[in-house]
Amino acid sequence: MAMKIKNWTYSRGILFLVLLSAIAFTSCEDYIDIDEYVYDKMTIDSIFTSKTKTFEYINGTAALLKNESNFVGDWDYRADFPSGMGADEAIQPWVNADHAGSCLVVDQVTPRDTKNVNPWPDYYKGIRKANIILKRIGENPELTESEMRDYRGLAHFLRAYFYYSLVRLYGPVPILPDEPFDTDATVEEVSYERSSYDDCVEYICNNLEQAAELLPRDRAVAYQYMPTKGAAMALMARIRLYSASPLYNGNTFYADWKRSDGTHFISQTEDPERWGKAAAAFKQVIDLDKYQLYTEPKIVNSRGTGTLELPETGDPNLKTQSFPYGAADIDPYRSYKAIFDGSVMPESNTELIYFCNEANINMRFAFIHKQGGNGTLSVPKDVVDQFRMADGRPFSEATDQEKSWQPVGTGTTFSENYTLTAERAHMDDNREPRYYASIGFNHCFWPGTAYTGSGSDVTNLNVTYYSNGNGVGSDFNYNRTGYTIRKWAHQEDNRDYWGKVKAKTYPIIRYAEILMGYVEAMNEMDGSYTDETTGITVSRDVSEMVFYFNQIRYRAGLPGITEAEASDYETMKELIKHERQIEFFFEDHRYYDLRRWMDAPEVMRTPVNGLDVTAKSSERESFYTTKIWNTEAAMKRVWKDKMYFFPISQSVLDKNGKLVQNPGWY
Repeated sequence: MAMKIKNWTYSRGILFLVLLSAIAFTSCEDYIDIDEYVYDKMTIDSIFTSKTKTFEYINGTAALLKNESNFVGDWDYRADFPSGMGADEAIQPWVNADHAGSCLVVDQVTPRDTKNVNPWPDYYKGIRKANIILKRIGENPELTESEMRDYRGLAHFLRAYFYYSLVRLYGPVPILPDEPFDTDATVEEVSYERSSYDDCVEYICNNLEQAAELLPRDRAVAYQYMPTKGAAMALMARIRLYSASPLYNGNTFYADWKRSDGTHFISQTEDPERWGKAAAAFKQVIDLDKYQLYTEPKIVNSRGTGTLELPETGDPNLKTQSFPYGAADIDPYRSYKAIFDGSVMPESNTELIYFCNEANINMRFAFIHKQGGNGTLSVPKDVVDQFRMADGRPFSEATDQEKSWQPVGTGTTFSENYTLTAERAHMDDNREPRYYASIGFNHCFWPGTAYTGSGSDVTNLNVTYYSNGNGVGSDFNYNRTGYTIRKWAHQEDNRDYWGKVKAKTYPIIRYAEILMGYVEAMNEMDGSYTDETTGITVSRDVSEMVFYFNQIRYRAGLPGITEAEASDYETMKELIKHERQIEFFFEDHRYYDLRRWMDAPEVMRTPVNGLDVTAKSSERESFYTTKIWNTEAAMKRVWKDKMYFFPISQSVLDKNGKLVQNPGWY
């Protein structure tokens, strides 16, 4: 691609470019209506006679996608997805249109008030743009053959991604003709009934297959945010996994939900072969031999405190074998944390498959007020308790309740720069590395050393969430459960006015998802499956399940599972669900996992619990008492089966008389 590009990154969408070209082109957000831009500035005909204009048009199309990293929300950065607060991972005290997930879980979303979540119009506008690109791109005389292939691949990827984004949120949606509508088409001509979920999946996967054929395997650093062959293949594997899952595969709950021709929107007959299709799709990504889990080498400084010492476990490989067969040569904490906290540039991270610049708004709610936040992002204790002990035991089996609240009494430093304070409770001691990479707890140390001002009380903080602790900013801005999210925070970050925050990379798809998806699909298989296109044959191969699952465990510094565990279907199923919950904590997976597994009713009806943050520092034992909290609106979670799918906005339904609303939404 000859055109000079500074970067391909996000601006409320996945594929936003900053061009260095002769035309002044700053941001696609400068013009919300891309049609207006196209027809005011140039004609469609002229777009497809110029390489620069064609590329700008593709860029503008991509900008219609929403920024997936911004899923917490704020008055100035409204989340475009309900999934951030719509799962069980965290709560916020606000229940309003700026925090759609909080509204959803307490049943305040309606078709007439979707709390600012209505991507439907923009996504279908994007689909029309992609259709135009695919129809007209061949007319451009300035494109080389390789550029033509790339642009076609981008258009197929975009079309697939718009549909995928709709289907993931709403369930089955209308599949429009590939021939773009004329601008003067009537409402009747552009009104289509919703297709079945299976038809949507096949259409999306067909486009991704074409994208994978056309897109390059690798891109230069300047183009690294643009989708590649691997991104198309990985997204297809994710969709195949969703399609095989209970919500979409023989779910008789939707027996009465049908199209006008009598076709069920959701298949009523379970198809076990779908798991084979998913497994083969994941294996295809693995066989690219391009991606691997990111690891940092084990480092021991002169004081012997550089890397957390691995515990003794029943797995001898953990401490004796090098990764991926053990963890003897890696630092598990830094290996996991660096993916999210800005420690490593994306071009150096072999785990990233499809990614963007992180919006950096989410952590505003995790940092305490002294470091520029408000400390309100609160993780329920039952979620925190899912993180294991360092030796791999479940937290519930390892804690001495008699002293769990008491301070350890001695501090320690591991992994170069992570300090455990002496005041930490025993319940926060000796936990797995992902716990310290992901969770902020009472007496957690927040260095915040990027602060450049003159104040002395905003760095190297031992943060406390007692009612009189330094984590309390006001009568409203305080943590509700005693735990918050540190996953996206670098040790140096300080959000204070005089502070600095490292740029972060948000992994939309990373290799860990490929490994976990492959293992999940294999576990559900009965017999073998051969993909006719790729020739890949897959089956419930226990040794493969152990090998790929244990890569996730070893990178986390935990003992691996055994073939005996993997041989038992139910045991393995629970291990997979648990590992996904921890490995992908606060990465926008949980909301959709709970739904596709149909586990959401049980999980979302679980009361919000946490520590007793009303207790003062002088009442330490009381503080560490677990309490059920329902004192605020955001804590009063409910589950109704209509919540499997998000409601289509009434404004959309009013424009298309052939659309039907999702079940249960009136």
